[in-house]
Amino acid sequence: MKAFRLDELEAERAANEGAYLQFLRERNMSVGLYALNAGEHDPQKPHNQDEVYFVVSGRASITVGMETTEVARGSVVYVPAGVAHKFHHISEDLRVLVVFSPPEA
Repeated sequence: MKAFRLDELEAERAANEGAYLQFLRERNMSVGLYALNAGEHDPQKPHNQDEVYFVVSGRASITVGMETTEVARGSVVYVPAGVAHKFHHISEDLRVLVVFSPPEA
């Protein structure tokens, strides 16, 4: 069993001074914590893996392909591999769990 605490993951991510912290990598998936602060730009490019985003906290919009929706705590968004996507109009600091399948390269 592997268990994680969000507050500890956030502290580790902040200590490493990066927006993304991968904290689990297995044969068929990887999981990380992604953080963007209010007003920040999301620099993501399309990934080669399917993704699921689970918004832990914050508020923003996300555009996936040609579709845009508002997200906030509790939102879940699926992004197919190869599809352009970005968070934008981040009005509250955003913390998102990201599941990649297969694992992020």
